Amino acid sequence: MSDAVAEMELRPVRGPSALGGGGRRFFELLYLISVTEFKKTYFGTVLGYVWSLLRPLILFGVLLFVFTQIFRIGSEVTNYPVMLLFNLVLFSFFQEATNSAVTAVVNQEGIVRKTQFPRLVIPMATVLTSLLNLGMNFIAVLIFMLAYGVAITWTWIFLPLIVAVLFVLTAAVAMLLSSLYVRYRDVAIIWTVGATTLFYGTPVLYPFEIVPDEFRDILLVNPLTPLFEQARHWIIDPSAPGAVGAAGGWGPLIAPIAIAVTTCVLAVWVFNREAPRVAEEL
Repeated sequence: MSDAVAEMELRPVRGPSALGGGGRRFFELLYLISVTEFKKTYFGTVLGYVWSLLRPLILFGVLLFVFTQIFRIGSEVTNYPVMLLFNLVLFSFFQEATNSAVTAVVNQEGIVRKTQFPRLVIPMATVLTSLLNLGMNFIAVLIFMLAYGVAITWTWIFLPLIVAVLFVLTAAVAMLLSSLYVRYRDVAIIWTVGATTLFYGTPVLYPFEIVPDEFRDILLVNPLTPLFEQARHWIIDPSAPGAVGAAGGWGPLIAPIAIAVTTCVLAVWVFNREAPRVAEEL
């Protein structure tokens, strides 16, 4: 009798992992959901995909007027309009992807409860969808750069590297936020403030060299700062100092690199730990 009771004892069953169902199925679902979400974004709109180009251009026009006609920063910076548009497009990708990822898992509760559905597909799909938007936005950026007279240099070949590094960091933040939001709904509010702080704490609207010396060390802790400064050097203005030059050597770059690597490692660990428990937490 005791053996029968032991066999009938309820045991906890782990839910699907982050990659539940295998790698091939993961990438197939990731592609399918990302493309579907990208199409849904502009479905039913009059201008369709044109909005992908107009959104950054409208914001660019407003900020360009403010920082060239009111604050007069633009007159002191080489190719400032190009730098502004380029930085806005890059940061918009980071902000759009992470903001969408925060509630992505909770919003897809019906899918999450499906057997062996790979949890990681959901936040990664938001990042990939934003990457598709970034590709569309780069069309406007490239046209504007050439029209403005920015010289094409061999360092433009490093643009995919810039995007790849930003993609990895964005994906890590998206994974971390989406997994934490399942348990702690305060994450959405905190990240709204955090993303805005990062926007002004990253050299998007201004070049790093005009920042007062007492604040430079603070800005350099942000992993996005050296990335944006290096992108400016490679793509916009070869005379710009770049990440190492702006930091004054490799030493100050250890902190942002360490934070970026730690964020990636922590994101993978937290998401893998939380993935099997998502269904029961919802």
